[in-house]
Amino acid sequence: MTSRRSGLGRGLEALLAPAAGGTGSFRSVPVERIRANPNQPRNSFEEEGLASLAASIVEVGILQPLVVKESDGDYVLVAGERRLRAARRAGLVEVPVVVRTGDDRASLTEALVENLQRQDLGPLEEAGAYRQLLEDFGMKHEEIGARVGKSRAAVTNTLRLLTLPASIQGMIERGALAAGHARALAGLEDRKFAEYVAKRAASEGWSVRQVEEAVRLRRGDQPEQTGAAATAQKASSLPEIVELEKRLSERLELPVAVKYRGNKGSVRIDFSSLDDLERIYRRFFG
Repeated sequence: MTSRRSGLGRGLEALLAPAAGGTGSFRSVPVERIRANPNQPRNSFEEEGLASLAASIVEVGILQPLVVKESDGDYVLVAGERRLRAARRAGLVEVPVVVRTGDDRASLTEALVENLQRQDLGPLEEAGAYRQLLEDFGMKHEEIGARVGKSRAAVTNTLRLLTLPASIQGMIERGALAAGHARALAGLEDRKFAEYVAKRAASEGWSVRQVEEAVRLRRGDQPEQTGAAATAQKASSLPEIVELEKRLSERLELPVAVKYRGNKGSVRIDFSSLDDLERIYRRFFG
């Protein structure tokens, strides 16, 4: 277990260690030496959310340090209760922390904001710092955007990377998948299909546009229409048509779109290689 990486990017570590001059220091400490904050107002944490965060920690490590204070040779948690619980679930022996020696909470906030303006942070490190500002320091999306010179939408879209399955986060961390591809997948509720598309995109060199199209087809998104076109679109959204579309997509392991109007329609199957085409043929005729 001790071989797992902390996940803390060199940008954050490099900043927080020297930034500790007035407020604390960066270090890695044993999980068993961290005690819960007796004044922690939140004592209920969603199980599914903790499980998802624990899986992410196993895959890419802890993206943002916990904040603690020293007390009688151990540490009392100041901020990061959710990360600590998830780290324990993930089996981590040590976690990255910032040890505060004073009560200047603002200086740590400024350190994180300054770090976000650097150019060497990876997309997950950036998302992790945003989440820390949200969860530990109570900042809003708009406020973070204003402080780091980005739009609210840009902050929100970056944070969505942390909602992706852990396997996709691992692909981002390893550089196998670009952040643009991952952002396109963040809107999918079907996590298994998102993982499937991510693997295909990484192995076959899909463009962001190809990933967006696969997502659009899976979700059944269509341009807004009126009149007869709108009636046709509504017909295509019948539950039985949607279910058939889903089953075909799962069977073929490819994006499938079914258009239906009256007693006529069409089936569209998107493929990106001859291997895909051969597999479609074998599914129907093999």
